[in-house]
Amino acid sequence: MAMTAQALKERHREIRDGQPEALRLRIHRALSWLIRSEQESEDLDTRFILQWIALNAAYAREFGREETERDRVRGFFETLVKRDSERRLHQALFQQFSGPVRTLIDNKFTFEPFWTAMRTHDSSGRWEDSFANGKKAAFAAVMLGDTAKVLGIVFDRLYVLRNQLVHGGATWDSQLNRSQIADGAAILGTLVPLVLSIMIEQSDQDYGEVLYPVVG
Repeated sequence: MAMTAQALKERHREIRDGQPEALRLRIHRALSWLIRSEQESEDLDTRFILQWIALNAAYAREFGREETERDRVRGFFETLVKRDSERRLHQALFQQFSGPVRTLIDNKFTFEPFWTAMRTHDSSGRWEDSFANGKKAAFAAVMLGDTAKVLGIVFDRLYVLRNQLVHGGATWDSQLNRSQIADGAAILGTLVPLVLSIMIEQSDQDYGEVLYPVVG
């Protein structure tokens, strides 16, 4: 079971003085949003958005022109998987795959090419082929125990859900997207505390400078 944000905050207080300033600030900010998210037991839309901000606070950094958001977070996850000596991310992810993670990957509404086809009136069926291939790739990664790849695939789906909410592409508390919102909040509710736990315990890892340092 993942630690609560408050328990992580107490652990961070014990060791934060010995951490580099950028790492300390990342974790401090991420925990503030995660603690707030855990107060939203009923409003899943708000809970998911707050969890996403917590994740973003953990990994956000300057990036080159050729690097996309997906590239950046995939690199972040790859680093975490390597530093996760107890394989906590692996265990949490693969234990959940038959539940919310699998449902998320099976859901076309969290697959960006589906929406692209809708916007461009593309009736060629290419998105369906891509969707089927994506699921095969996900299941193959599960069979191989490739934690970083599965995390990347899950992030891609959650990123679509994030965009729908943050860019006003969904109605608050809509019944049309309850299942994916519930699954997304459940997944982030497990993964984000684990991410922060690894960052707290592995203080020698450099995640780069924060985008918005404390000024004044």
